[in-house]
Amino acid sequence: MVSTTLVDHRSGMLERLRTTPQQLRVAVSGLSDAQLDTPYGPGKWTIRQVVHHLADSHMNAFVRMKLVLTEDKPTLKTYDQDDWADTIDGKLLPIASSLSIIDGLHDRMCRMLESVPDSAWSRSAVHPERGDITLDDLLAIYARHGEKHIATITGLRAEKGW
Repeated sequence: MVSTTLVDHRSGMLERLRTTPQQLRVAVSGLSDAQLDTPYGPGKWTIRQVVHHLADSHMNAFVRMKLVLTEDKPTLKTYDQDDWADTIDGKLLPIASSLSIIDGLHDRMCRMLESVPDSAWSRSAVHPERGDITLDDLLAIYARHGEKHIATITGLRAEKGW
């Protein structure tokens, strides 16, 4: 039997994941290209790179979750997020495509996770840098991940008076 507290926790994490796309759209709404190309600190990514990073990272999250659900303790692939953010698409493309990816991806991810039976949440994978990681862990990581980057964007907007 799964505790009510754990079910409530998952439900809260799912809601946070579900609202990420709209919160991101609000955070970047009305920003000019010059503003999107502003880094949030010296040597840090630009807002544009953060948006593309969220799409890249959450695509990887979705694949990782599917692997956990469909394979017996898979080893998850890592990637260098800074190298990905430094690619031409991460640095120069309009953010519209990544916003669309995040919209569709989060819809699919949340619908998939809503259908996961209680027994599957403890299924695990091996992350080469983190060690064993469960589906519950992945849900929490990526629910917080979106919020963290959205807070970075809104913090920069507040700092700059945008």
